[in-house]
Amino acid sequence: MKITPQTYQQMAKEASPPTKSWVTIPSAFLIGGGICTLGELFLNLFTALGADKEAAGVWASICLIFLSALFTGLGLYEKLAKIAGAGTLVPITGFANAMVSPALESKTEGFVLGVGAKLFTIAGPVILYGCAASVVYGIIYCFIR
Repeated sequence: MKITPQTYQQMAKEASPPTKSWVTIPSAFLIGGGICTLGELFLNLFTALGADKEAAGVWASICLIFLSALFTGLGLYEKLAKIAGAGTLVPITGFANAMVSPALESKTEGFVLGVGAKLFTIAGPVILYGCAASVVYGIIYCFIR
């Protein structure tokens, strides 16, 4: 039986649950905004404690990454992501979650072949193409400057 693209689209539409945009968009906005607000609170805290703006930003990022990794390990980040959707993917916490999740799933395989090998399963391509793009952009910038 040959399935046409139109038939496939119709089957996919029937099998997919309808999106409740009126719920998912506000929750993504509120929770993602809450994560960013938490980052601003950390930034203000570290600035108030005497760190310069750049160091305070670094420490705020470290705190958000740590909390994301901790919540991923405790199984809480996944529950939050089910409610917030893309709101948890966009901030730096989503990237930390993307690195920790595959490592946790393969910890039974050991630290080298399990955690070490799987840690960059999702993040590896992002890092690779991010570095490659920065080299290309740097070369372009060098010629147009």
